[in-house]
Amino acid sequence: MTRSDPRADLATHEVQNQPGERGDVDLWQTDAPLREAVAREGGQAGALADYGGVLGAAAMREAARDANRFTPELRLFDSGGRRLDEVRYHPSYHRFMETSLGAGYAAVAWERLPGGHVTHAAMVYLASQVEPGHCCPMTMTYAAVPALSASDDLAGKWRPKLLSRQYDPSLRPVAEKSGATLGMAMTEKQGGSDVRTNTTRAVADGEAWRLTGHKWFCSAPMSDGFLTLAQAPAGLTCFLVPRWLEGERNRVQIMRLKDKLGNCSNASAEIEFDRALAYGIGGEGQGVRTIIEMVHHTRLDTAMAPAGLMRAALGEAHHWAAHRTAFQRRLIDQPLMRAVLADLALDWEGALALGLRVARAFDGQGPEDRAFARIGVALAKYLSNRRCPIVVFEAMEVMGGMGYVEDTPMPMLYREAPLNGIWEGAGNVICLDILRTLAREPLAAEVLLVEIRSAVGADRRFDAAVKDHLSRWPVLPPEAEARWFAERSALLLTASILLRHAPPAVAEAFVATRIAGEGGRTTGAIGKHDVTAILARLADRD
Repeated sequence: MTRSDPRADLATHEVQNQPGERGDVDLWQTDAPLREAVAREGGQAGALADYGGVLGAAAMREAARDANRFTPELRLFDSGGRRLDEVRYHPSYHRFMETSLGAGYAAVAWERLPGGHVTHAAMVYLASQVEPGHCCPMTMTYAAVPALSASDDLAGKWRPKLLSRQYDPSLRPVAEKSGATLGMAMTEKQGGSDVRTNTTRAVADGEAWRLTGHKWFCSAPMSDGFLTLAQAPAGLTCFLVPRWLEGERNRVQIMRLKDKLGNCSNASAEIEFDRALAYGIGGEGQGVRTIIEMVHHTRLDTAMAPAGLMRAALGEAHHWAAHRTAFQRRLIDQPLMRAVLADLALDWEGALALGLRVARAFDGQGPEDRAFARIGVALAKYLSNRRCPIVVFEAMEVMGGMGYVEDTPMPMLYREAPLNGIWEGAGNVICLDILRTLAREPLAAEVLLVEIRSAVGADRRFDAAVKDHLSRWPVLPPEAEARWFAERSALLLTASILLRHAPPAVAEAFVATRIAGEGGRTTGAIGKHDVTAILARLADRD
């Protein structure tokens, strides 16, 4: 097929020294660290190869741009004044939902094949590189499956639809649909993360319930149902609120869409329940205990998505540096630029390796696996989301002014970078949860220490850091030191994984700069390391 390239000989000048379009980029084949980690942790390489190839197409990147430029539209009423409470999306958003659900994003972890959670986590990583907004409804759908197990009746009706791999955006009751999605609505104005202060009320209505109250944040309000919390007579209880009923719309009223910094393709809403029909899940008064299974699994995705955002930003920066010159040399050949990119690559490799190691624990069945999943995912979420905005900003700066304009994906990635650290529980909440987990579950502390110590003997600086960590905090730290403790624990855990599995150039540089403090506090202040080997991992086709 003949292709006509854009004209470079313009009326006043000739376009020079501007990198060309990236074209199709196979996100699986061009990511050696991902392929290695998936093989190591037991994921399904074939499914990921197919998904990464589709997502990396230039047409999908263009669709991602459209989905974020043409944002969701709230339709409250029809022409006659009857309530619709609907959100309309650009066709590109629906294209991503169909592609990702069809690949198994929400279903693969529950299909009883080996490595399901690792495969799911890798799909989160891949999708986040191209269009992260559509991940939200799929992540909540994935995470709702274990919470539904508290009700055999609801699980029997909803689970097959959630795992169908069919995207069905039609406005029909779940029984009539080929596939369904589930959302979550817990946050209220007065409480934030303190959900026990929720004021939404639940009143029994036969075998069902009626909910009345508000929810300050409801992401993906066109989901087919929501897991939510409300105060029943016996206390805070978990409920499933279907969006569509037989012959009518449930009384879930959208008040407005949130005007968010990023995540623009995905609608987030403020909603009210006006005697909305709901079904109880778990015991009355056991709401937090029931819904925590959903929260736990969403945390895996919020730990994994930052690695994908970092990878996407670094891919753009590396492409720019490899195809642009300054001072008679390619940027990628200049020592200072190489130091910056290599330093950023260490954060990306660490986040990817840690996230997929934690995902393997979600696949495990033993008590040690469950304990490590509980503490490991909190540490991964905390560290990766602290680093993600910095990595994306520095990658943006590599591109100079071009990184600051919407012709590139960088502004979208930059707006997205803080989200996963805020969603489900911000940094302080995660750190306090880490302390609670270690205090209440001795096995979590044991398996974490075993995992960290598995690399002892590989690097003297690492060994010294482990010894210092245990000496500094022989017991749990006071609350004021929780962030320091979480950071060091997560860094040591990441270093242990890299020392055992990453190439020596990556592991040694990570330990030197993140563990031993052999470098400055700004990106690129890393001293002398084998940056050639590190950068080769970042781009194995340029």
